[in-house]
Amino acid sequence: MFYIKVADLSFHYEKEPVLTNISFELNPGDFVMLTGENGAAKTTLLRNILGLLKPTMGEVTQSPTNRYGEKLVVGYVPQQVSSFNIGFPSTVLELVQSGLYQRGKWFKKLTEADKDQVKRSLESVGLWEMRHKKIGELSGGQKQRISIARVFATDPDLFVLDEPTTGMDKKSREEFYQLLRHQSEIHEKAILMVSHDHDELRNYCNKHIELVRKEELPWRCFSMNSCRELSKPRFSSL
Repeated sequence: MFYIKVADLSFHYEKEPVLTNISFELNPGDFVMLTGENGAAKTTLLRNILGLLKPTMGEVTQSPTNRYGEKLVVGYVPQQVSSFNIGFPSTVLELVQSGLYQRGKWFKKLTEADKDQVKRSLESVGLWEMRHKKIGELSGGQKQRISIARVFATDPDLFVLDEPTTGMDKKSREEFYQLLRHQSEIHEKAILMVSHDHDELRNYCNKHIELVRKEELPWRCFSMNSCRELSKPRFSSL
């Protein structure tokens, strides 16, 4: 089964084409790297996939259910999530816990399993010890990681990540990639991730989508080079 199917997608801003002839599937267990030069409309493609923008031509189909027949849960980390100002009232723990509300936890007491999931999510980004700090006190890179932890707390079936490692050092990036690889291989989560770290990330992904501007395309209009299977060996555990 597929979680996302993109068929012949094209998108225009007003009359200016920016994407054309985009087709691929995202299946359970896929870890897909999406790359392209600056201005290659990678974020625009994500927003079409998520239903935040409507394709000019073609279509995006999202599965209503996951591989267990339950409602598909999507976790999205956009760019520039580190903009919380110094007066933002929430603590790190409260913000990550709020991610569970997407799972129908409004006005309900969190269970011990919920609390364990939040703890694991914060530990996965190395910020459990900072759980009582105010969001506004954190650095930009720490805020980015908190937003990632909030998505992990929802335990989504499909991760859509737009340059999530901004502000992370090399060691933190590698640990994050290992975590994502574990999610895709062991738990069969589907991951679509925009990245500039091609060489680092290709060791963890199983597919690579590249957006390129071809000579015959209008200026600033990008198409898929391909959706390539990567030849790197995949791993069974962290």
